[in-house]
Amino acid sequence: MKRIVLILSFFILHLSLCIAQSWTMVITMADGTTQELPTADIAQISYVARTATLEDKNVDQILIKEVYCGGVMLDDGSRNFQADKCIILYNNCGQQAVVNNLCFGFSTPYNAQGQNHNYADDGTLIYEREGFLPALEGIWYYPQSLVIEPYSQVVVNVHGAIDNTQTVSQSVNYANADYYCMYDPESEYKNTNYYPTPADVIPTSHYLKAFRYGLSNAWALSVSSPALFIFQTQGAAPDVYASGADNQWYDGGNNHQESGHCIKVPADWIIDGVEVFSTAKPDDCRKRLTADIDAGYVWLTNQQGHSLYRNVDKEMTEELPENQGKLIYNYALGAGESTDPSGIDAEASIRNGAHIVYQDTNNSTADFHERQKCSLRD
Repeated sequence: MKRIVLILSFFILHLSLCIAQSWTMVITMADGTTQELPTADIAQISYVARTATLEDKNVDQILIKEVYCGGVMLDDGSRNFQADKCIILYNNCGQQAVVNNLCFGFSTPYNAQGQNHNYADDGTLIYEREGFLPALEGIWYYPQSLVIEPYSQVVVNVHGAIDNTQTVSQSVNYANADYYCMYDPESEYKNTNYYPTPADVIPTSHYLKAFRYGLSNAWALSVSSPALFIFQTQGAAPDVYASGADNQWYDGGNNHQESGHCIKVPADWIIDGVEVFSTAKPDDCRKRLTADIDAGYVWLTNQQGHSLYRNVDKEMTEELPENQGKLIYNYALGAGESTDPSGIDAEASIRNGAHIVYQDTNNSTADFHERQKCSLRD
């Protein structure tokens, strides 16, 4: 059988002559999937540069649903394993959400209990009056439009986009074709302890891009108490904005101290944020996110496999007519005294076909609780 192979930008066309002298075009996509088309059905082939993006839609309905960053202990209990973090985003409405230039950042200092040099004499954060949040060290971003279906989630692996349960049984398996991951060795975030080659099932189109302006070789999202936020750049691509001379800022006003290198993220660009305090250092924690982004905080006990999970909006969830008979109650996965006051088991209800509306008051004290395990392990 005679075969002609043509390499065309993002995919390969294989033309093969069949026994009946008809031709079949086999299209092999970048993610390895294939599609066969009889050439008799093809009227014309054209190639269009895919530079256009989808239009933003319901961006304000995209929430941080869950943060898993504290890790677990090894099976033998000898030490902790904390290179398996993830962030789960959620579309909190009944219409499709579309967002362009979506970015992830965290504020300074790394830990809530760390020395914070950004408070003025009047007790306010010095960047609050200027209307921005500092994003320390680097940002991660989606290089294309992100589409989230109604009442659906998107899992974003931060570190260790593999099946970690193969070595640590209480960790998380990220070998899932639907998941996204922060993986971009060209950005200098290439510490293989945190960035092993992602599982083969995760398509390369699900790799996020990074822009590093700090010194670390891994994006150092705190394992005890991050101040995490998501935002959308306006008028410039994320990497272009992050490289702009006027957008640089240094922790505590120490100009050009690279260990404290940040960029300024305008407050009105920020979509959602969550402030985390460490139960190990309760008296030393201070807020880093401004009150307009998050007026409160949620406690985390790390190294126990716990996550931070958003509470259900009980009234709005129960009002959805499609949830009749599908909601599961008697939620029992809160950690210690921290729990979801709605009493609704969100993950069990979702598996039962329900749609969940999560609470969003811009106050993590009311909106989040500490959960015994990451929901991906349910």
